[in-house]
Amino acid sequence: MESIVSDVAVGMKRGSDDLSLYSTSPNSVTANGNDSSKKLRVEDRMESPPSRVLHIRKLPSEVSETEVIALGLPFGKVTNILMLKGKNQAFLELGTEEAAVTMVNYYTAVMPQVRNVPVFIQFSNHKELKTDSTLNQRAQAVLQAVSAVQDGGSPNSDNSTLDSVLAHAPSPVLRIIIDNMFYPVTLDVLQQIFSKFGTVMKIITFTKNNQFQALLQFSEPVNAQQARLSLDGQNIYNSCCTLRIDFSKLVNLNVKYNNDKSRDYTRPELPAGDGQPALDPAMAAAYNKDSSLLGTPSGMGAHYSNGGGFQSSLSLSQGGGAINPMSAAAAAAAAAGRMVLSGHSGCSGVLLVSNLNEEMVTPQSLFTLFGVYGDAQRVKILYNKKDSALIQMSDGNQAQLAMSHLNGQKMHGKIIRVTLSKHQAVQLPREGLDDQGLTKDFTNSPLHRFKKPGSKNFQNIFPPSATLHLSNVPEDVTEEDLRLLFSNAGGIVKAFKFFQGHKMALLQMSTVEEAIQALMDLHNYDMGSNHHLKVSFSKSTI
Repeated sequence: MESIVSDVAVGMKRGSDDLSLYSTSPNSVTANGNDSSKKLRVEDRMESPPSRVLHIRKLPSEVSETEVIALGLPFGKVTNILMLKGKNQAFLELGTEEAAVTMVNYYTAVMPQVRNVPVFIQFSNHKELKTDSTLNQRAQAVLQAVSAVQDGGSPNSDNSTLDSVLAHAPSPVLRIIIDNMFYPVTLDVLQQIFSKFGTVMKIITFTKNNQFQALLQFSEPVNAQQARLSLDGQNIYNSCCTLRIDFSKLVNLNVKYNNDKSRDYTRPELPAGDGQPALDPAMAAAYNKDSSLLGTPSGMGAHYSNGGGFQSSLSLSQGGGAINPMSAAAAAAAAAGRMVLSGHSGCSGVLLVSNLNEEMVTPQSLFTLFGVYGDAQRVKILYNKKDSALIQMSDGNQAQLAMSHLNGQKMHGKIIRVTLSKHQAVQLPREGLDDQGLTKDFTNSPLHRFKKPGSKNFQNIFPPSATLHLSNVPEDVTEEDLRLLFSNAGGIVKAFKFFQGHKMALLQMSTVEEAIQALMDLHNYDMGSNHHLKVSFSKSTI
């Protein structure tokens, strides 16, 4: 932890409307409760140039440090935080300016929410956030714990500040509530997530007040505190399934059965219970189809080992040390088992896309773009309203995923709107009827990214970004060839980098809109020698 402390500083002042900010230089901001030389001003995102310091406004009054940090985690390392609770505001500093730009671009298109309250994120006028780390020990401990997970290690108590916070853990048992539960969350998913922080002994899941809840017991209270500090407020899946974590009044769980509702990992000999399967068949089928979807080792024996033996579900992504909130793998697991929650089974998988550029949009371009987030089966541009289209995905989970990532994105110069359609399927035109090519059936397309169980595509679903990931690049194709190809698609190539030898590359366009256009135009582009270029959005920056 000592290597983390050196580059992390946290400051916080609760309930002080008089907290002021003063600059020691034009490019830094320092927080101190004793100086009132300069009042906080509301910054205008449009007037502020890009900065790795972000200003977050209109936060709910009960917001926690972890929830604010969680806003930035999908985009890169969070290096500093300043909470202004009396003003319902916060400053968040990311490790790089590129990460901050990606975050602002994403949240400009997709309204960020904290506890179901819309919040506003913009660039700060300041280039650096300097805070007094002694202002609030708990805030410092939270960021250190999260940073430890980002850096690939487990949180520990080597630091005295963190140790003092962890020492007050009242119980080894956590009470977990899942908010905004669009995808299934199972006992095994919870075990994977929480085992990152210590030995998980027992779990009991249940439904109360129409909410999925769980009691989870660690071997030590300190592990429960670490997990709570790092995970409270985070999403298991992208934009949904939010963890609300507190300590239980219980100090020990009494588990009678090992099945898909309860588990005692220290007593594998326990019966499954009357009429209860040892493991939910749908989840078992999903795991058996491909054991890598959630980073699970092959075979189910690890479920009953002491502490599990699973990789954390909140797994570390490649590049930048950012936490991947399972935007792909978890949704893919749900889709693989065709599991839909009660209350959401009415979601047909058909999307309505509106405000399209009717002069430029085609069924093929929509198939390619929405195919980044699921297997689009049919696409119909409406005959009497050509700025709108219906897109039928493989299932409701894929439709939800595509909607969450693409609603509000800019395509062909227009901001598109994506909503769930009331239609259950996209109808093909009657035989012999010419609909001017507005309807296309892609059911048997070889370009579906998620048809093959265990495909790495499940693990690489990211929001639209200016940086594109290229694969299947022929050996004789040069950087200049690819720069020229993508420039001709319309836009400016700002940066390029080969990796994995010569087979893959990262290519950065100047805007997200340009990247979206390039992906639609050049995914599956024939590079010759039976090489078809594969293009997807990347979470990395160059």
